[in-house]
Amino acid sequence: MSHTKAVIYCRVSTEKQKNELDGLSSQEDRCREHANYKGYEVVKVFRDEGVSGSLIDRPAMKEMLHFLRRNKKDDFVVLIFDITRFARGIDAHIALRSKIASTGARLESPSMEFIDDDPDRRLNENVLACFSQHFREVISKQTTIRMASRFKKGYWVNKTPIGYKFTKVPEHAGKFVVRDEPLASFIQEVLEGYATDRFETQCEVKRFLENSPLFLTSRKTDSPEVTYQAVRSILENPFYAGYMNSDTRKLYLQPGQHEPLISFETWKTIQDKMAGNARAPFRKDTTEDFILRGFITCDTCQKPMTACWSKGRSSKYPYYLCFTKGCVDYRKSIRREKVEKEFEDLLQSLQPTEGLFNLAKAMFGDLWKERGEQIDKETVLLKKHLVKIENQTRSLVQRIVAATNETLISTYENELQKLEEEKILMNEKIANCGRPLRSFDESFRTAFGFLSNPCNLWQNGSPEERRLVLRLTFAERLKYHRKEGFRTAETTLPFKVLGALQGGENKLASPGGFEPPSPA
Repeated sequence: MSHTKAVIYCRVSTEKQKNELDGLSSQEDRCREHANYKGYEVVKVFRDEGVSGSLIDRPAMKEMLHFLRRNKKDDFVVLIFDITRFARGIDAHIALRSKIASTGARLESPSMEFIDDDPDRRLNENVLACFSQHFREVISKQTTIRMASRFKKGYWVNKTPIGYKFTKVPEHAGKFVVRDEPLASFIQEVLEGYATDRFETQCEVKRFLENSPLFLTSRKTDSPEVTYQAVRSILENPFYAGYMNSDTRKLYLQPGQHEPLISFETWKTIQDKMAGNARAPFRKDTTEDFILRGFITCDTCQKPMTACWSKGRSSKYPYYLCFTKGCVDYRKSIRREKVEKEFEDLLQSLQPTEGLFNLAKAMFGDLWKERGEQIDKETVLLKKHLVKIENQTRSLVQRIVAATNETLISTYENELQKLEEEKILMNEKIANCGRPLRSFDESFRTAFGFLSNPCNLWQNGSPEERRLVLRLTFAERLKYHRKEGFRTAETTLPFKVLGALQGGENKLASPGGFEPPSPA
């Protein structure tokens, strides 16, 4: 019996091929049958998964060549199932044949003979390699055409963005993109949080993602750090608003068939915010240890107060202080618990009485009704504006067709892109006009749940939610006197209205007046 040793090389380029007749296991089985017939000893099997046959530099192929070079003294045969599993291009075929020959090994297959010194056989081998390349190119072209066609019909054909997954849906041919819960709801929370200033900067979004086990386990990396590029890829992606971009197909804001996580208006708000809001450095002590840092000023010098940890005999202690040179309160520290307790007292003082709460609900009801009466007028105006945008779009298209200057064409295309965004926004507003996202009772509970007790969210919320309380409650930084505490605060509009009602002013009542609901 021959002492020739053999190695087997198998390759598939797609996941689907693994389970077909010429999948990895089928290729190996056929090669082992050939080895048994020839009396070869199979010592190792090399498998390339998800690798194109047009490539020369393949992981398993490199490993096999390295193995053959280390064992050059032995008589080795490389077994392949078929020439198409070896290479899908004439250049790759010739290069790999040469590399195997340089190791002293020879190539064999159950389906054909490789004889180097026979010109006719060598010609036949090269012709088959050329046909294999031609077949690959035809399949690639057909696949590209099919993918472009599906994309234009609104079907996503690339790797799904985080928060989505592919699945089979009876109403749609092929794979369809659906929400991947609970990740989809988490990404929705991130996007809406950034749009509404719950997350003021990209850095706050970054930290929120890094603190989420759900998000970290969804990523194929062991690193807990989230890059700014990853943050931007989420915030910038119109896919989450129901639209798709493709640079290769030169398509922008193509309507998708998938369910969006946010409205286009919310996505546009995010883009506008990102354009004017560079990422700020993250300060751990601002968000977690000193939540009021950046929101209070020294009443003596009117400069923002800072904060720090002071080292004592046995521990560290947190303080707020003014660090403005020349101020009489310069470096005179105030205990953190004192400042934040006084702030909670200030929030508690904003809580309206039950009678005022009922009065505000009646006002809210009148405003809700009045808003409903304005809907038809707003819809007419929106439709007129949409017609104007469509006319401008047609005019720009005509200019692009007639233009010959590349710079001018590029300028027109940028303007056309902006008009397309505005057109989508108008269509979305028209579709949603008169269709409240929540009922009156739900909207009232959401709004007045916060207004009636902002201190509750402050005491129980996350650092981001606590910062949101500050932005929603106070119109400007709070002035703090080291000995006398907080000065009169300038609250935001909702609290001003409630304060005016609390003080007996009723200028905001409707002309016809309204009767507050009688107590039960």
